[in-house]
Amino acid sequence: MRSSLAKRKEEKMAYIILIFPALFLYLFVMAFPAISSIMLSVSTYRGGKIFGAGNLGFGGVRAYANIFSDPYFYMSLKNNLYIVLISVFGQIPLGFLLAYILYRGHIKGTGFFQAMIYLPNVISAVIIGILFKRFFMNANSVLLEIQRYFDPSTQFIPGKNYMLMILIVILWMYTGIYMLIFLANLQKIDNSIIEASMIDGASEMQTLRYIVFPALSGVIVTCAILAISGSLKSFDLIFVMTEGGPAYTTSVLSLYMYMKAFRGAPNYPVANAISTIMVIVCFILIGLTRWAEKRFFSGE
Repeated sequence: MRSSLAKRKEEKMAYIILIFPALFLYLFVMAFPAISSIMLSVSTYRGGKIFGAGNLGFGGVRAYANIFSDPYFYMSLKNNLYIVLISVFGQIPLGFLLAYILYRGHIKGTGFFQAMIYLPNVISAVIIGILFKRFFMNANSVLLEIQRYFDPSTQFIPGKNYMLMILIVILWMYTGIYMLIFLANLQKIDNSIIEASMIDGASEMQTLRYIVFPALSGVIVTCAILAISGSLKSFDLIFVMTEGGPAYTTSVLSLYMYMKAFRGAPNYPVANAISTIMVIVCFILIGLTRWAEKRFFSGE
């Protein structure tokens, strides 16, 4: 009896010792900043020493009221939702299509095409932003010169279609990640099963619907979650290309938060309130993704 109790105690102690480093890192790196951000969002903090005299009072939901009464917040949220849509319904389907074409061997030189499609993910987003800014967004841009070749009267209009151009760059830039994820998981499917279904008379679409999609349901959901969380963090590419301008027309929530925290008179409660709202929006979208998974993949 004693040996059994001693063994359980030893196992419990070993479990605590093993889990403590990871728990400490999680609390220090994730939980503490998150809780601090929520606390600052309902404070009157204006910079300097956090615990200075009269510097950290309770401000209630004033910061949230300021955000929801600001039209630039809704512009930023709308642009973020555009990025979420182009990521979930653009990058993921296109990445899957490219991966399936490479997997089925419908073209030659699959290694070359894999490298070329994934290449934008190797290049810094800052470099890509500078390149496409010069290609799209100035009076001597390559795109404008092409338009002037066909129509010499074409004029440069600052801000015109900037958000559309950003969405095109994002689609091009990150599709390769999802292609690689799908390709790696497609290679886990026994090719003989697909060949047998073809021999039995199944079409390509039937093979996709009844063999490939069910096998990749978990991967599709994981890609959707990655796309949503990545879309809400969009900052560097847009900052380099437009800095959210002109007049916040290309701003996203992360840029809106940056402007409130580090541009002009800093408003840290509002900036932290924006970050809290970003997390809530992310949870809502991921919850919808989980609901869609149960609805369409689990048959519930």
